[in-house]
Amino acid sequence: MTRHTQRQHPLWQLTLMRWRIFVREPSALFWTYGFPVVLALALGVAFRNRPPEPVEVAVEASPGNEVWRDALATNSQVHMRWLNPQEAREALRAGKVSVVVGRWTPPATGLPSGTPWAKEDGVMNKSQAVGSSRIYQFDPTRPESRMARQVVDDALQRAEGRADPTPVRNQLVTEPGSRYIDFLIPGLLGFNLMSSGLWGVGFVIVEMRVRKLIKRMMATPMSRAHFLLSFVLVRGVFLLGELPILLCFAHWVFNVPIRGSLPLIVGLSALGSLMFAGMGLLIGSRAQNTHTVAGLVNLATIPMLVASGVFFSAARFPDVFQPIIRLLPLTALIEAVRTVMLDGAGAGAVATQIGIMLAWGLISFVVALRMFRWQ
Repeated sequence: MTRHTQRQHPLWQLTLMRWRIFVREPSALFWTYGFPVVLALALGVAFRNRPPEPVEVAVEASPGNEVWRDALATNSQVHMRWLNPQEAREALRAGKVSVVVGRWTPPATGLPSGTPWAKEDGVMNKSQAVGSSRIYQFDPTRPESRMARQVVDDALQRAEGRADPTPVRNQLVTEPGSRYIDFLIPGLLGFNLMSSGLWGVGFVIVEMRVRKLIKRMMATPMSRAHFLLSFVLVRGVFLLGELPILLCFAHWVFNVPIRGSLPLIVGLSALGSLMFAGMGLLIGSRAQNTHTVAGLVNLATIPMLVASGVFFSAARFPDVFQPIIRLLPLTALIEAVRTVMLDGAGAGAVATQIGIMLAWGLISFVVALRMFRWQ
């Protein structure tokens, strides 16, 4: 086959057409190449490493609590508010403070011997019944409240003379690879590949169908496979710009490490891009209007956006859902890229994820090829 014949091949012409349409749309260029960088910059700045913020604490403005107020006011780990009991409870309910420190005075007489006077963390302690005791009001379902309770109690106990029986030292470790931005970049890469694959392929096909462009192409010397494959190939071309822009930005601005093989990361990203292009073909193969395809794309993307570990770990979901989450195409892509990029793993360590992506991509393309109709 001569070079001139290759250029006249329907697949080549269709792929070239899709590329020209893409580069002539500034909005498409921004959403494909610019938006992931802007999102990475915004989230990287918002969740940058910085010293822990003081915990929000309210001390009830009651007689005898002044000593606790003064002890917490000089502690850099605590932001203390001096409020009356009603205001303190309202601040706790509204989430303005994480814990309220108050005083509880048990009854002096009238209860039989052995009655539990005070209850803290589910443990009865009669020794606290002498005089009055300190009580912490907090919501145990809020992690920041549990942490605030520990910080405040430690500060007050030390101010009252407590000493640790065993000396301890803290060794603080902060290095690239353990930060939120390091976790985020592989998730943003996968999210961008998914969005551009499903919206940029499925939605475009339906839009062409609505405008009768696909019907006109029926008269041209091309096959259905050439038409659909051109969308998959052009997605691979788009990846040549998406991947280096995001990775270079993350490395230069936030010093995000790339500990594994760069060619393996490129290969995984290319496989993910082709996989989502195949899924986009499947979504757009039968939809008759843009409203239908938009709903189908959202139905596919939103569950994966939430569950596949883009912005937070998928391990937060209950164990009963983990087998399903691991089989999602976006989960497989993000886990594979993240494992290679941050842990320095090789191809063998991500073989399962590669198999999942291959299955999704091949099945989607084959089914789309059978279901696709021109009109």
